Amino acid sequence: MNLTLKVWRQEGPQAPGRFETYAARDIEADMSFLEMLDIVNEGIILAGGDPIAFDHDCREGICGMCGLVIDGLAHGPRQCTTCQLYMRNFRDGDTITVEPWRVRAFPVVKDLVVDRGALDRIIAAGGYVSAGTGSAPDANGTLIPKPDADAAFDAAVCIGCGACAAACPNGSAMLFTAAKVSHLSHLPQGQPERYARVVRMVERMDEEGFGGCTNHGECAGVCPAKIDMGVIARLNRDLLVATLKGGG
Repeated sequence: MNLTLKVWRQEGPQAPGRFETYAARDIEADMSFLEMLDIVNEGIILAGGDPIAFDHDCREGICGMCGLVIDGLAHGPRQCTTCQLYMRNFRDGDTITVEPWRVRAFPVVKDLVVDRGALDRIIAAGGYVSAGTGSAPDANGTLIPKPDADAAFDAAVCIGCGACAAACPNGSAMLFTAAKVSHLSHLPQGQPERYARVVRMVERMDEEGFGGCTNHGECAGVCPAKIDMGVIARLNRDLLVATLKGGG
């Protein structure tokens, strides 16, 4: 396959950005999108240029680092992480536009790399759970109904990639925040701080500069963990209860 890439290049957060065009030659259909970028970077380096900066780590769809907007879609045309997007999803001769996450709370570090520290700060705002110290409890000492355990697990699979915010027309991180809130709200260990936690996390989300949620649904549409928008409804219920309780 021979492709044309239009890649966003930007030296830093305050520098002006621009698209630059690169040729991707002799690309195999079974290569991942990141492997294709590796080949393009090899050509740039051999020509004496500055390689395209992009985030990656595990390349196994686990860590969520590989966040790119490909042809206007967060992570590309399939509901998976960028590292799990294979070139067989494109056609020979295609022109592909590659951009970083376009979210105010994610400043560009360089090229396609953005600072997603805002997501870490939202998690930190949630604090810890109260748990007694001492010997480890019996494995079945805390009974959790299977529907609650399943719902908690479904929320816990969020990998924190930020695609939900990148896809949202408002730049909202509500799906991410709701997944983290919902995970603990389903479990007995998360009950002591349940309502104070949701208030702190939502307040931090707003402080970071994310937009408000208006239920467009693009977040769930691109989420590689396939988290359902039902977690947002649960967050909103908990936030309402916290407000009625006077802030949790």
